[in-house]
Amino acid sequence: MISAISWVRKGAAAEKPTTYEMTEEEYTRIQDIAALEIEDAKKELKAKSQLDQDILNDPALKDFDLDKYDDSDHDSDQEQGSAHVFSKIKGLSYYKEGEEDPYITFKDGEDDPEEDESDEVRIFGSDNLLLVAKTEDDISNIEVCVFEGESDNLFVHHDFMLPAFPLALEWLDYRVGRKAQEPGGGSYVAVATFEPRIEIWDLDTMDGMYPDLVLGCMDKKQLRKCRGKPHAEFHTDAVMSLSWNKNVRNLLASSSADTTVKLWDLNTAKCVQSYEHHKDKVQAVQWHPTEASVMLTGGYDQRVAAFDSRAPTAISWWTMDADVESILWDIHSPSHFFVATEAGTVRYFDIRNVTNGQGAAPIYTLVAHDEAVSAMDQHPTVAGLLVTGSADETVKVWDVREHKPSMVISRNLDVGSVFAARFCPDEPMLMAVGGSNGESRIWDMSTNADVRSTFGDASVRSMPVAEKPLVGLQKDDDEEEDDNPDAVIAEMHGDAMQPLEAKPSDDDDDEEEDDEEEDAAMASDSE
Repeated sequence: MISAISWVRKGAAAEKPTTYEMTEEEYTRIQDIAALEIEDAKKELKAKSQLDQDILNDPALKDFDLDKYDDSDHDSDQEQGSAHVFSKIKGLSYYKEGEEDPYITFKDGEDDPEEDESDEVRIFGSDNLLLVAKTEDDISNIEVCVFEGESDNLFVHHDFMLPAFPLALEWLDYRVGRKAQEPGGGSYVAVATFEPRIEIWDLDTMDGMYPDLVLGCMDKKQLRKCRGKPHAEFHTDAVMSLSWNKNVRNLLASSSADTTVKLWDLNTAKCVQSYEHHKDKVQAVQWHPTEASVMLTGGYDQRVAAFDSRAPTAISWWTMDADVESILWDIHSPSHFFVATEAGTVRYFDIRNVTNGQGAAPIYTLVAHDEAVSAMDQHPTVAGLLVTGSADETVKVWDVREHKPSMVISRNLDVGSVFAARFCPDEPMLMAVGGSNGESRIWDMSTNADVRSTFGDASVRSMPVAEKPLVGLQKDDDEEEDDNPDAVIAEMHGDAMQPLEAKPSDDDDDEEEDDEEEDAAMASDSE
């Protein structure tokens, strides 16, 4: 399943991503995190020990002496002193001269094989990155994919594991964590999951073990005490949405199932403000594109709120017909916004039409889908082009100019229920879509006849083009071989390198019989 997607603009990623290296500071940081995890695991194990004792005390098992089954010298050593996760790291051999190290297999002056690997992982300035939040067999990760637009090629560059199911992604070019003091913006992704914490990962580092920054409480004991109850300093339930403030770049907003919206300072990794105006899960939050302190929130209490973060008590409310799925400021008319709901509708409002804190009726209501509108995005440069995706497995393009919405095209992109849809920031007619079957697709709408005839000028409409096929992730050689049952069987028998003999099909037998009959008929005619 693909639950979230985010683009990274061209040139933002490092040309040669670095490989994660363990430093003394990083070692200490990971040791502290691991110690907390181990302590929590010990407490959980102790809480469950009573059940184990009941099983061991079963008279039928007394003769087996199972309570001493796992005893060993190693256990007695651990009782004498606590073991560290990386206790052996400082005992590794060190060689001052490279020639003395038996693990260095190339000499000075020879080509370093790591240089060849760096060429393989190079990201060019003409490449976009596509971040895909994917879950398969209860394992969640973020795939950092490279999209080569010139050749319509999409492949996974690297990935990193997540602790829980991902719900939202937010890309930012603001340095945090280990590289906070380095010049430049960097390339990071903030990840919201079912855990009550936000992880921020460095996209320019491969094989990372832990995120560069974690926002939220790491003490599981404290979290268990206040699970689901609003807390002023951290979230206590799943984080459902994220929004980075592009005008005040050190601020990140988050909304949660604990009914709160929180404002985080990326410099200090602390929550600087907590808002509790919703009465149910807060599904969506988004900063205004130009007004740095104004934000929009929507929740399962079927309400949308707009307010200035500096004066959170002055809130304007709009009531919906169902739970809010997503919200979107109209970047072409910043005083308006879209709201997508679980009922399959999209409503369009004017933030200025408010009386005594209550917003006016929508300018229009679009019945977009038969099921929940789970994805929505607006074209960054073409006004009036809106795209929606739904659990009904369709992606629809809408013309909403002059407040008269009409559908341009509806397509099933073969991704299952649609959970994510995003326009590319550099090639605006490219849209990435992901859904329930775990597949992502890139759709070039610039070659679609309906889109061209609706939004193109006269020169575009008069120039017909063939529509490009959808672009998906390419499979590597191993995956393609696994998809071939003959190759799998041959490998099991140790014959993977030998060609398999083609077995004649029934059609081939029929053709041979027809040829024999035809030869016999020709022979009789000649006689």
